[in-house]
Amino acid sequence: MYCRSGFRSGKCSGPSMEPTIQNSDIVFAENLSRHFYAIQRGDIIIAKSPSDPKSNICKRVIGLEGDKVFTHSPSDYLKGHSYVPRGHVWLEGDNLQNSTDSRYYGPIPYGLIRGRICLKLLDIASSNMALQGAYKPTGQN
Repeated sequence: MYCRSGFRSGKCSGPSMEPTIQNSDIVFAENLSRHFYAIQRGDIIIAKSPSDPKSNICKRVIGLEGDKVFTHSPSDYLKGHSYVPRGHVWLEGDNLQNSTDSRYYGPIPYGLIRGRICLKLLDIASSNMALQGAYKPTGQN
């Protein structure tokens, strides 16, 4: 969902970006960077999935157009390199053993990028980190 301010929010699902982004963390993404071609290596972005246009993916930018990227399969048996073509980016999840990313579908067009993540909120309900030891209800010792 986009807001007038140029931000969108959403809940990340799946293990591909762990430990950086945990399943059910809430993220906020700004979309100005994609319009000004200001996406950089290391940025975490939201993009349309190249294999399922109805869903979004959350991945880290590893390579920009013209970059030579080291590629390997999740099993680490196949290693090589690839060049990122003009108008594309190379994406990988932080959890390489459990991520479907550019190693599978190749570089994605810059136009599929929806925004750059600029803020992450923990999913307090599932992380059990909410006020641990810092809050005691009134009347409790």
